[in-house]
Amino acid sequence: MAEQNQPRSIPLISLRGVSKIYESAAGRVGALEDVDLEVGSGELVAIIGKSGSGKSTLINLLTGIDSPTAGQIRVAATEVHSLGQEALARWRGRSVGIVFQFFQLLPSLTVAENVMLPMDFCGTYPPRERRPRALGLLAELGIGDQADKLPTALSGGQQQRAAIARALANDPSLLVADEPTGNLDSRTAEDVMQLFAACARAGKTVVMATHERDLGRYFARSVTLADGRVVEPASARS
Repeated sequence: MAEQNQPRSIPLISLRGVSKIYESAAGRVGALEDVDLEVGSGELVAIIGKSGSGKSTLINLLTGIDSPTAGQIRVAATEVHSLGQEALARWRGRSVGIVFQFFQLLPSLTVAENVMLPMDFCGTYPPRERRPRALGLLAELGIGDQADKLPTALSGGQQQRAAIARALANDPSLLVADEPTGNLDSRTAEDVMQLFAACARAGKTVVMATHERDLGRYFARSVTLADGRVVEPASARS
């Protein structure tokens, strides 16, 4: 893991004093409080914590899905916290791949069409190259033979592989996953984690929110959240 830890001197991700407060009928609710975090290029990092600890909020802020109440978020050269909604959408589409717990594949599109969708939205590849790229990604992930099926015809593990292919469609530098193994059996979860580890070895930065500590051997580092605060920025491996 030394190769993954070495690039941290120049972090791809930097969070400084990041807080998030939500207004509700019951008053102000603090989801994150004064979080500092750095993640280097090529790292596979776990954000660990119980339900309500702030994991999903941190993921949403990191990807620009939500905005911080206070603090600064930088990914590569982009000051994410300062972008407007239109600029955020463009940045996210080109620079960030997101993998969700419930896959979120569009049921009316084939698997290949789902993978092509980010390329269609962002125009990152010429139209003639999009389907071949989608087929190539699906083949790399071991489900090339499922390309022209609808998502409902696939198993949960196959759908998650398709979701990872979609997240990689625009060749982002950052891959973010929110509980991606939460709906998978243990064997399939191991397969999916091996895919994320391979992405990190290929140079992508992978940040994953999870409550499954038994997957810790895959991570270069783990960062534990409790009540919206970082309590354990520890190493997952010796």
